[in-house]
Amino acid sequence: MASPLCILLLGALVHLARSDDSTDQLLKGINSYRASLNLSTLTENDNADCLAEQIAKKFKGQPCTNTTGANTVPGTEQQFPDYPDLLSHCHLNATVTQDAAIMPACVPELNTDLVLSNYTKSQYSGSLNDSKFVGAGLAEEGDWVVVVLSTNTPAGSLSPATGVGSLHCVAFSYHLTVLLLTLLLLLLK
Repeated sequence: MASPLCILLLGALVHLARSDDSTDQLLKGINSYRASLNLSTLTENDNADCLAEQIAKKFKGQPCTNTTGANTVPGTEQQFPDYPDLLSHCHLNATVTQDAAIMPACVPELNTDLVLSNYTKSQYSGSLNDSKFVGAGLAEEGDWVVVVLSTNTPAGSLSPATGVGSLHCVAFSYHLTVLLLTLLLLLLK
């Protein structure tokens, strides 16, 4: 008899596999669409994946309406007051997302064909048709899927924030040096 923990873990793995599978299918569909327009395929961008995941979590539980996702009138999209926190979670800053495109869509039960058409036959098609986009990150939560497109420019690459990692490295090196010097002094006494 399987333990409840094993059953829970198996269920989580199946959900993750289904989720990854459906976002993989969506990326393949988007790339087929772009190929039909003689555009380059989008490569998976881990930082865009992270941002898409954070934004999808914000939409989780929200109902699909004509004022959400691809049906939203441009300029009336939901704003996230904690957007800097979402970026920080992914080790990004606003300067590397200025040229990126964030495209949430809500499709009941995330029907694969409907999800793809929500991107290729809506206001989002303009971004998908734009050759400046070279990377993508995708995530889903509930009935929501979020696609984040990245460019190869500094203002849209979604490259990790510079300075933050190096600052931690310098601080760690400093503390390690002080610790080693203290240990050395203790040993010499």
